[in-house]
Amino acid sequence: MKHLQFARHRRLRSSAPLRSMVRENHLRTEDLIYPLFILEGENKRNEVRSMPGVYQLTMDNLKAEMDEIAELGIPSVLLFGVPEEKDECGSQAYHDHGIVQVATRFIKENYPEIVVIADTCLCEYTSHGHCGLIENGDVHNDSSLELLVKTAVSQAEAGADIIAPSNMMDGFVAAIREGLDEAGYENIPIMSYGVKYASAFYGPFRDAADSTPQFGDRKTYQMDPANRFEALREAESDIDEGADFMIVKPGMPYLDIVRDVKNNFNLPVVIYNVSGEYSMVKAAAANGWIDEQRIVMEMLTGMKRAGADLIITYHAKDAARWLKE
Repeated sequence: MKHLQFARHRRLRSSAPLRSMVRENHLRTEDLIYPLFILEGENKRNEVRSMPGVYQLTMDNLKAEMDEIAELGIPSVLLFGVPEEKDECGSQAYHDHGIVQVATRFIKENYPEIVVIADTCLCEYTSHGHCGLIENGDVHNDSSLELLVKTAVSQAEAGADIIAPSNMMDGFVAAIREGLDEAGYENIPIMSYGVKYASAFYGPFRDAADSTPQFGDRKTYQMDPANRFEALREAESDIDEGADFMIVKPGMPYLDIVRDVKNNFNLPVVIYNVSGEYSMVKAAAANGWIDEQRIVMEMLTGMKRAGADLIITYHAKDAARWLKE
């Protein structure tokens, strides 16, 4: 045995301080973005039935939520609106007093240090649940861009720090960048959902945002889960058009795509740890099948290891608490 030659990798794993010293990737509270669902109306705090611990909140309940977020040190929120009224063109998405615009003004006035990211899409606001205008039974690309620009500009006017278009229309970044610049918001960055797959993992989100398509699906504009190189084409187009961040969505099943984007493009990469991923963890934890804290922290650290700079996650509040321990 004394003549055997082999590496002693375990030397660096022999104690907690040593393991910490050589740890390659670190999860920080500063990496987390917490989604919020703002509901029109009064005195409502509706727990999403398929997402335990996630709520639709009316404005009178937003202060308590924001106080908790600020106390935990979470630096950024992503706002989704749940309007009382919907129509075919999603007009509440770009109304001056739309629910996201109202919530944005409130947060920026009372919590100026928290970065407000506005999700820029129409699906929560349209009566048909699709992300653009319907013509001949399909989402019409170019006419939808005009409404997305109006939405982005109205969100910027309300004080949003970042515009995050999630609609997957061709040319959406170019149109929004031009619209923001012409309106005097050339310094507002765009966090593009440029790599967004047509995924079954979004199911619980549709309960939260009340955005289930009333016919068909979104496969004509969101990406095929089987495709890898298409993601690079989508990301490259959006970057050429002026994107400042690139979102990959969903998260866990697409870590290879996160690494591809990180390796090929020099801009911050954001991963969206989506509702289905969250709900599966919550369901397993509720049944006592997993250690929720260890599972969540391992998942989020894996996303950082894959190349994500920022993580949009419904686990953000829990993770922030655990990081303080």
